[in-house]
Amino acid sequence: MKKIIPVEEGDYYLTPEGYRCFTEQYHLKRGYCCESGCRHCPYGYSKKTNSYKK
Repeated sequence: MKKIIPVEEGDYYLTPEGYRCFTEQYHLKRGYCCESGCRHCPYGYSKKTNSYKK
């Protein structure tokens, strides 16, 4: 079971379309990559190549 991370100020912002976009701060707090190709992924995952950049 995954641990629930409380969302705090600075963890996300709303895009012009109204979607939540999680920041690098949130991803680092979560502690792992979800492999969804997130815009601010600090782990370097690329959904196009299905690999991690080093």
